[in-house]
Amino acid sequence: MAISTALHRFKVDGLNIEVHPDSASASEAAGREAAQAMLALGNIFSEFGVIFATGASQIEMLRALTATAGLPWNKILGFHLDEYIAMPIDHPASFRGYLRRHLLSKVPLKGFFEIDGTADDLDEICRQYASRLQGAAPRLCLLGIGENGHLAFNDPGEADFDDPFDVRIVQLDVACREQQASEGWFHSLEEVPERAITVTLPALFRVPKLVLTVLGPRKAAAVKRLLGGAVSTECPATILRLHPDATLHLDRDAAAEIFPTSA
Repeated sequence: MAISTALHRFKVDGLNIEVHPDSASASEAAGREAAQAMLALGNIFSEFGVIFATGASQIEMLRALTATAGLPWNKILGFHLDEYIAMPIDHPASFRGYLRRHLLSKVPLKGFFEIDGTADDLDEICRQYASRLQGAAPRLCLLGIGENGHLAFNDPGEADFDDPFDVRIVQLDVACREQQASEGWFHSLEEVPERAITVTLPALFRVPKLVLTVLGPRKAAAVKRLLGGAVSTECPATILRLHPDATLHLDRDAAAEIFPTSA
């Protein structure tokens, strides 16, 4: 059994938080927790849904997870959180393309459902994807948080804790788009699409177990707001504090504003 690398372990409301020495150890810890959840679910269900996040913070975690032996991939129905509208799948920023590279090329899932943001009828894509999510009733979701506190593409101006839809089209705010450009997925802010399709907050909150990986100094201010601010759509990630089984894995850089001396 792997030894925990956590420098700090505590709770804020219902949210479990672990702070690790660096991005590698935080990613490996999140991958271990996800793997343990998959093994437990595989012992109960003949098939079960898992929602996978994308982005820079998820790459090392997915590498650790897909390298773990003995996981019940052949029982897993995979989903993802969001996709840009009109984004070709061969673009480096396509989340469908990302998961094909970092997940589907490495492990044999029973099935994987993609959000196609290039389709002609995007409203129908949202309805179909919501129906598939509801049918699979995912048991595990792997997440990150954005620099503006978003979950999936539920930015502060779009997030709704009581959203009547499980999947919908959203307008991306400037802070979200700037993050995508700064992480190198696009050459400039102007290239970042202004609209996307996202799984909404109520749909995410229904998933029984959430495992989050949040890395790097650019996330430190969002982590401080997540843990110390009011639960509000001004920082959508604050809703995590009310979830019954969510764990936030941080590296020291992401935790720098809550543990300044650990940076």
